[in-house]
Amino acid sequence: MNNLKTFFLLITLTLILIWAGASIGGKQGMTVALIFALLMNFFAYWFSDKIVLSMYGAKKVTESEAPELYRIVRMLAHRADIPMPKVYIIEEDQPNAFATGRNPKHAAVAVTTGIMRILSQEELQGVIAHELSHIRHRDILISTIAAAIAGAISYLAQMAQWAMIFGHRGDDDEGGNPLAALIMMIVGPIAALIVQMAISRSREYAADEGGARLAGNPRFLSNALRKLHLTSQKIPMNANPATSHMFIVNPLSGGGLLKLFSTHPPIEERIARLESMSL
Repeated sequence: MNNLKTFFLLITLTLILIWAGASIGGKQGMTVALIFALLMNFFAYWFSDKIVLSMYGAKKVTESEAPELYRIVRMLAHRADIPMPKVYIIEEDQPNAFATGRNPKHAAVAVTTGIMRILSQEELQGVIAHELSHIRHRDILISTIAAAIAGAISYLAQMAQWAMIFGHRGDDDEGGNPLAALIMMIVGPIAALIVQMAISRSREYAADEGGARLAGNPRFLSNALRKLHLTSQKIPMNANPATSHMFIVNPLSGGGLLKLFSTHPPIEERIARLESMSL
């Protein structure tokens, strides 16, 4: 069901992109929008993992440098029947983790030094199992595509704004529809954000369930999430909002509208679902 939901959400994002391009430049604009999205996805597919790892100063570690972490990752990768991913550690006090990579053969798991300090081995096992489930489900590729299309829509909204300022050629197949461009400029980015959030939240629930089954006990992950949530609220992290959806818990603290538009499901709901599972 989650895979079907993600498929339809990606189609929705693509349709928003096509509408955005057509609103600005008619048929020609629609074609340009699709080409632009394809180029963004190509770049994101090949280089997104290197970009995000370098963004957080992640250091690749060997088995001799982090033997216990390596043991957990190797054991769970074997259970998940996926290749052993590369292992990275981020010098960061906030306890958090994420997975990246274009497919299971080119994947990496990154954990912060903070998470290594506060979690037990069983809780760390639950977190790593969650991240390996993201890799096994190819969620990184899905979220990268969603982010790229949403970025293209936002870029087109900016183009529409400049077109409104400097004039428009009129309502025709070549120039698009000025009214539709105005609506797109306002509604398009918001709709893209909502769809992107829906994709991220859907995949988080699936990774929680998959991680619980992979670890062998749902409470390993539920206990870890409870600790991570409480500690992340106290210890800030200088995270880029564009990559916040990749972490197991939202690295950005905040309430009100920030909480409403979070890419992560409510932590209470995630914990409740895990604790209701019977393995």
